Amino acid sequence: MKRYWYSCLATFVMLSFNSCSTNPVTGKKEVILVSKEQENAMGQQSDPEIINYFGVYQDAKLQQFINEKGKAMGAISHRPELNYTFKVVDSPVINAFAVPGGYVYFTRGIMAHFNNEAEFAGVLGHEIGHVTARHSAQQQSKAMLAQIGMVVGMVVAPELGQFAQAAQQGVGLLFLKFGRDDERESDRLGVEYSTRIGYDATEMAKFFTTLERQSSKSDGEKVPNFLSTHPAPAERLETVGQYAAEWKQKTGATNLKVNRDQYLRLIDGIILGEDPKQGFVENNVFYHPVMKFQFPIPAGWQVQNTPQMVQMAPQGGKAMMMMTLAQGTNVQAAAQQIAQQYSLQVRESKEVSVNGLPALAMVADQQPQQQGQGQQTQGQQTASVRALIYLIQYGGNIYNMMGVSTLQDFNSYANVFTASMQNFKQLTDQSKLNRQPERVRIKTVPQTGTLSQVLRSFQMPDKRLEELALLNGMALTDQVTKGSLIKVVDTQ
Repeated sequence: MKRYWYSCLATFVMLSFNSCSTNPVTGKKEVILVSKEQENAMGQQSDPEIINYFGVYQDAKLQQFINEKGKAMGAISHRPELNYTFKVVDSPVINAFAVPGGYVYFTRGIMAHFNNEAEFAGVLGHEIGHVTARHSAQQQSKAMLAQIGMVVGMVVAPELGQFAQAAQQGVGLLFLKFGRDDERESDRLGVEYSTRIGYDATEMAKFFTTLERQSSKSDGEKVPNFLSTHPAPAERLETVGQYAAEWKQKTGATNLKVNRDQYLRLIDGIILGEDPKQGFVENNVFYHPVMKFQFPIPAGWQVQNTPQMVQMAPQGGKAMMMMTLAQGTNVQAAAQQIAQQYSLQVRESKEVSVNGLPALAMVADQQPQQQGQGQQTQGQQTASVRALIYLIQYGGNIYNMMGVSTLQDFNSYANVFTASMQNFKQLTDQSKLNRQPERVRIKTVPQTGTLSQVLRSFQMPDKRLEELALLNGMALTDQVTKGSLIKVVDTQ
């Protein structure tokens, strides 16, 4: 399924006592409520949860590359004692993030958009910088934590978002937004670390410019990416360039590496964008080729697809739907588990058939929280949220399709919920079952010309030329010389 994530992640820890420690980067004393031992524990706990959430991208050479470069950089960082871990995760979003304790992750989306090893090394140093400067620990100390829930891209009513949070089933992941001062410090460390292992850090600034172009062309993409809390690209281009010049002088380096061709050959064949086998939306229908099901998406609703669930919501956030796998040996047992998980009071329930599949449909209200003394008792309280739930048994699984809205809006959305749930069915269309992902292919330029001319020579459609220019970190009018390498997209 499509996997979205945020820039910096951490797991929840108990902040039990103040401690004053020396920041390994600045050398200054600072109050940190998270010990180094707790940082390590956070990373060890987060890693399997992150991998469960995203999955590791299955490319042994790419995983070996990121691990080798990461280990080399960790060894010359301000915290060489950490047991650094580096992984490429299976997400199309252009992103990289770090967890305390030395766990650093790059999405396949960002790996596809790098155009040389030096760009990668700069971002790698930036993320290691967050770890070595203990930015995550500082943010934890300030309690700047926000629980993952509904991240479809709009604000839903808080009581609806609680359903999405409960459906995470203990994933336990939280995200942090670093301040711009922290981001600037990580930029500086990224330059230092990448220079010290032999890379030209000016390429790091060029990549940030490419990311800004990508962000401006993404038609208002709602999911935060690597730029979400960073300084403006124009500022970064200048300051990172200054840092690069300073560190080049400090190290006396004369032959700093870029390694464009080596990197491009490394990522030849990397999946670009959504991987259809994880599920995809086409013409307002969600298809899952591996699990072989489909169901319609309400027109105009936005969709987020994660390993745990498919979430949908309209603009305005007055309702939401989600589909998850339910626990239980049959639909009745699953219904009991769901009622307990979400604190639901079932109003009505009946066995139904959904396109020949056994199912159970029920309407339930979420029981309100117990009020304090002197207020209404539990029995006197009225529900504020109502859910329509279809539990559908198919292919050895029980699918929980849940539509939720406030009590006052429920009747307005009930037919919308029902239309999706009653049209869940087996996927048999071979064109959907056999859908292949798009992949980046590396081609040798046959004749000098503009990037636009070269892309057309490889039969790239005009409507995708700008996208491919961004993927190559170039403008369509840039000259590309014969014999050089460029990226194209192959759907086969």
